[in-house]
Amino acid sequence: MALMLVFGSLAASAQTNSVQAFGPISITLGGNNGTQNVDMGIKILFSLTLLSLAPSILLLMTCFTRVVIVLSFVRSALQLQGSPASQIIIGLSLFITYFVMAPTWENINREVIVPYEAGKLTDQQALDGASAQIRTFMLKQTRPKDVELFVAMAKMPAMAPDQLPLRVVIPSFIISELRTAFQMGFLIYVPFILIDIVVATVLMSMGMMMMPPTTISLPLKLLLFVLVDGWSLVVQSLVRSFGT
Repeated sequence: MALMLVFGSLAASAQTNSVQAFGPISITLGGNNGTQNVDMGIKILFSLTLLSLAPSILLLMTCFTRVVIVLSFVRSALQLQGSPASQIIIGLSLFITYFVMAPTWENINREVIVPYEAGKLTDQQALDGASAQIRTFMLKQTRPKDVELFVAMAKMPAMAPDQLPLRVVIPSFIISELRTAFQMGFLIYVPFILIDIVVATVLMSMGMMMMPPTTISLPLKLLLFVLVDGWSLVVQSLVRSFGT
């Protein structure tokens, strides 16, 4: 009976387009602008979805893709499934990304954010200025062949690189980053594969075919990686590959 009374009162208030107040909170039921409320709800939902996807989009537009893939290849080449942990790999990748992208962020802050806060740029001009800085970084790391591929698929006429839309530049940049990361990963794998081959050959020549080669090769890989200061070499190669 109490629930029926509550629903009845709510229905009556909706018919009279009144406002129900519960302390500091008021709820408006009904109204003559129902379509506008629906449109506003859709806009809010779209904005929340965009905010949830923004970190992934920003990471794909930076050097994070190449860095995290190469570091993952290092762990796989060493045959270390859980060490270092994935959280450490991602954290190191984020800090390397911050280091590599620092000049671009500084340019955006100096040429876009500061003038925008001073009221010298409009919203569209600020967005175009920030996009231009990101586009310059991505095109510097993108192969012309990949850009031509997406320009051809989009059936766009020939234009200057600084006039290319982001819908062409971003996928071209991602493909180029994947190719470069796999090339670097292959070069990382080569010395460790040679160690596996040598260890397996020695064990077979000694008649120790029942012993797994990884039992001997894993400590040798770790010893070699530590002696040559592997993490420093990998990080240095990654940073220099971006022209930094």
